[in-house]
Amino acid sequence: MSQATLEKLYAAFAKADTDAMAECYADEVAFDDPAFSLRGKHEVVGMWSMLCANIRARDFKDWELRAGPFTASTAHWEPIYRFGGAQGRMVHNVIDSRFEFNSQGLITRQWDHFDFWAWSRQALGPAGLLLGWSPLLRNKVRRTARHNLDRFLAKA
Repeated sequence: MSQATLEKLYAAFAKADTDAMAECYADEVAFDDPAFSLRGKHEVVGMWSMLCANIRARDFKDWELRAGPFTASTAHWEPIYRFGGAQGRMVHNVIDSRFEFNSQGLITRQWDHFDFWAWSRQALGPAGLLLGWSPLLRNKVRRTARHNLDRFLAKA
């Protein structure tokens, strides 16, 4: 059941279908990655909605998702996207995720791991290359991501 949930989640993400993605999460879900620490379905689905809105706004231009293999509690996925708008930099992020599920097969916990320095070099260019290893830049990215999510949720 949990493997099927992961397959559904990433198939929906590839199509930027946040309604289908939302069906995969429990109300009390927790999500953590280098950019976000989110609690509750509203925040987690809100984050995916914000990301998918950007994908749809560009008519899926510069968007690709390679996902798999999946197990009952892990996923490997590689989104390829343009960071920072139409003139932004192309990013190929390599992400390994771990999951916990409730008895209904819904995701209650998600941990996404990726190399923040590798991501920051691609997304932020020279600043990421020079400072991507530092807590200073990581914290700045987290604050900016949180601010953007709060602004997005306020409009929704």
